[in-house]
Amino acid sequence: MMPSRHPVLLLLIAACASVASAQRAGDMQIIDPSFYQELRYRLVGPFRAGRTVGGVGVPSQPGVFLIGANNGGVWKSDDYGRTWHPIFDAAPTGSIGDVAVASSNPEVIYIGSGEGLHRPDLGVGDGIFKSTDGGRTWRHVGLSDIQQVGRIVVHPTNPDIVLVAGMGHPYGPNDERGVFRTADGGRTWNKALFVDRNTGAAQVEIDPTNPSIVYAALWNHREAPWENGSFVGPNSGLYKSTDGAVTWHKLSGGLPDSAQGLGRIAFAIAESDPHRLYALVPAQRNRAVYRSDDAGSTWQRVSDDQRLDVDIRVHPKNPDIVFAAGTASYKSEDGGRTWSAFKGAPGGDDYQRIWIDPLHPDVMLFTADQGATITVNGGRTWSSWYNQPTAQLYHVTTDRQFPYWIYGGQQESGAIGIASRGNGGQISFRDWMSVGADEYAYIAPDPLNPDIVYGGRVVRFNKKTGQTQNVAPEALRSGSYRMLRTMPLVFHPRDPKMLLFATNVLWKTTTGGQQWEIISPDLSREHPDIPEAVGDFRTADLEKMPRRGVIYAVAPSPRDVQVIWAGTDDGLVHVTRDAARTWKNVTPPALRAWDKVSQIDAGHTDAAVAYVSVNAVRRDDMRPHVYRTHDTGATWTEIVNGLPPIGPVNVVREDPRQPGLLFAGTERQVYFSIDDGDSWQSLRLNMPASSVRDLVIHDDDLVVGTHGRSIWILDGMSVLRELAQAGRAERAFVFTPPSATRVRWNMFSDTPLPPEEPTGQNPADGAILDYYLPRATTEVVLELIDERGGSVRRYSSRDEPERIDPSSLPYPTYWIRPPQRLSTERGHHRFVWDFRYAPPGGTRRELAIAAVDHNTATSPVGPFVHPGRYTVRLTADGVTMERRLDVRMDPRVVVSDADLRLQTDLSLACYRAYQRVQEIREALDAAVNRQADRREQLMALRGSGTPENPDILYESISAADPNEETVVGVQQKLLFMLNLLQAADARPTSQAEDAVRRLTAMVPLLEQRWAQQR
Repeated sequence: MMPSRHPVLLLLIAACASVASAQRAGDMQIIDPSFYQELRYRLVGPFRAGRTVGGVGVPSQPGVFLIGANNGGVWKSDDYGRTWHPIFDAAPTGSIGDVAVASSNPEVIYIGSGEGLHRPDLGVGDGIFKSTDGGRTWRHVGLSDIQQVGRIVVHPTNPDIVLVAGMGHPYGPNDERGVFRTADGGRTWNKALFVDRNTGAAQVEIDPTNPSIVYAALWNHREAPWENGSFVGPNSGLYKSTDGAVTWHKLSGGLPDSAQGLGRIAFAIAESDPHRLYALVPAQRNRAVYRSDDAGSTWQRVSDDQRLDVDIRVHPKNPDIVFAAGTASYKSEDGGRTWSAFKGAPGGDDYQRIWIDPLHPDVMLFTADQGATITVNGGRTWSSWYNQPTAQLYHVTTDRQFPYWIYGGQQESGAIGIASRGNGGQISFRDWMSVGADEYAYIAPDPLNPDIVYGGRVVRFNKKTGQTQNVAPEALRSGSYRMLRTMPLVFHPRDPKMLLFATNVLWKTTTGGQQWEIISPDLSREHPDIPEAVGDFRTADLEKMPRRGVIYAVAPSPRDVQVIWAGTDDGLVHVTRDAARTWKNVTPPALRAWDKVSQIDAGHTDAAVAYVSVNAVRRDDMRPHVYRTHDTGATWTEIVNGLPPIGPVNVVREDPRQPGLLFAGTERQVYFSIDDGDSWQSLRLNMPASSVRDLVIHDDDLVVGTHGRSIWILDGMSVLRELAQAGRAERAFVFTPPSATRVRWNMFSDTPLPPEEPTGQNPADGAILDYYLPRATTEVVLELIDERGGSVRRYSSRDEPERIDPSSLPYPTYWIRPPQRLSTERGHHRFVWDFRYAPPGGTRRELAIAAVDHNTATSPVGPFVHPGRYTVRLTADGVTMERRLDVRMDPRVVVSDADLRLQTDLSLACYRAYQRVQEIREALDAAVNRQADRREQLMALRGSGTPENPDILYESISAADPNEETVVGVQQKLLFMLNLLQAADARPTSQAEDAVRRLTAMVPLLEQRWAQQR
């Protein structure tokens, strides 16, 4: 192991010996999660669904459906797809092949994990999971090495009898493939149908009228270690059992055979006539639709329609009506002879699975690469798939505007840009857009112009005009340069004009794509070895295969403009230290041919440092591989201690601010290390399992791009930068607050979005304040102090939460934001200060129209503090600790400090005048209670009712004779002016200034009138 080149890192590692319990497992240091226990990811979106394969309805429970997404987990709807809720998020995997519900007991659900598709980009799982309580809890029930599940079916009357079509390892041979059967609910499994270690089962079905009859489709197919390569063997075919899957025989009788290049067969049984079978049979010389009318004994070719591809289903009451899935979905009403497009869109929805309700056939569920959609009227209308956050991102990046935007290519749908926060208190359909590039694209926002975005292979998108221009290195392809689906495209962090694009060579432009130059030779292997996992499919032709690797990862150094790293998908790493004049092969010795260098991160504090993540799934290797160099590749250390043995790594990122703090994204979750990768531990927190494809550290946020659960952000992850300091603390410890921007939570004044509308979460409504308590205490006090030493806000763990009587509200309570409290328990805690003074006392608490489901603060609120420097003061057990907090203005606002100061001063004048009048009102109320004989006289001064939150859009206030003003009336007018002044970050108008002057002048007059009556 190489010595550390970071002196700060050495101190960090040494200090961390005292962090929490400082447990060790071998050489691995475990950090007590209580030091960061309240960190939480928030889902950003988009709510544009991704590839969904498994799907089923529950006929005995109308409106209930379950779907399984690729790396997106399992979702349930009980309202015909209007809303979807995840029910599998605690599981160790998110890759789903199929979902099955026991018709005899719908509380019993089986999940087959591992996407049931072979394709260049896929996900594998952990076997079979089972729930006996409708999806509330799950347990693993075996077949952990099956990796991919094509189909899972449950016996119609016995929920313990289950059949699984196991596809096996997509990139290598294994024994756990074929058809499996359990008769005891998954406690034990027997291999019911097996041919060899390369042949899996793609589908299995039970005759709905006779469960002893079972059909299965075997598929002799494997993916190659290189992209867009595959192997096909002779053992694919359709099989039948008549004794409950004990014995089988292969069906022929007119079906194509292996000599015709048989592929993956999809088939269906007609429930109304189980002798009628349909099969989509892909064969090189005889691709067609086949039908059997004698339970599979003989087959006739009924259609040569080449559009039909993936799945086929028969109407449960009419055997001549058939539906098929492909690029679109298709329908036949004449027994499969002719077909018409049924549902689909230009560009291809790519349907995967069809389910038809056997009791109400007009109710159908289709799953597709775009998500899941449901019809209740036979296909006239369909539910939306823009309500499922299962987007599959390949890579993500951010820009430098505020709020920052996140960009990435979304599988099946195209490239997107989405805001990290919305102006409406949440991230909705208003806050994301397409950005012109393809679904596999890297996106590179122009560092000098946030309206210009580059992407794909290569296009230039203009946000203002919406136009996309092709600026690729070649308009007329020469054939000399190889491209795959996702090609690196990045700006050099040390030169905002240098855009780099990778094929098998590296390209550079400094003119926005108007001219390009090649700055590297072909960096891939000239003659890569054939991995052992190819096994039986190895041939002499493969040994002579032409060169096909590409540059898959590019990492220009943030420290040195002349340093660029490059890694290939066939397992090489190169670096240039002289602005690409020369390149050096610095491949870690352990790398093998077709070890895909998925990402490289160049050191942020030292140009000699780099981190290489390697995904070796295509070699049938599920182990993690991460390499570190401190000497520009002269030596390498593999750093995987603490990473699970099954979990390929897609990306590693170094924190730009804290040496030694690393983040890793694997096929299951996020991990972190505070010792430069010497040890890792989980940072999954509340995030569901998914393939983490990319990570971006944006200031104090960790942005996570998943390939199945859209985009997530860990706000305020800066807590992790100070774990060593917190570990040394013997008393309460306050973490350095992350950057704080005074920004308005919800700027909309129109009807709020319904709770059923899918939205992402905004960041916290204020400054994030984190503290750690080494032990429980009796009271915690948190104060915010201004630069003059004055207290602007005080909180205590003993504060009573705001209580609202639901019967007093004209709307449901689900709009209200839950109260937060200062915890006194041991561990890490997070509190949010809303940049405001305390709410005006004595008011009727209510919600403004700018509401967000379960996240709306009550009003009226206190005024904003002025941007500037504040002190966070935490007191626990009589010990006080302070931290500096800098509050900046929303950078989108253009206003002078003098004008903003005037707004602050006038707002505080109203606020403090209100408080003075509130004291009068409280005294009057007390007097009324004591002196009933003077009630009428006192109430004439007090006024009736309680001040409410004024609506400055529809309401107004009027001047009145000072001698006729009431206390409550003046309070209401002061609140109105406070809301008016605080509505925008701008210089108040002269008329607003005059109104404040006149209203505040009434306070002494009210005091005089009260003094006269006391």
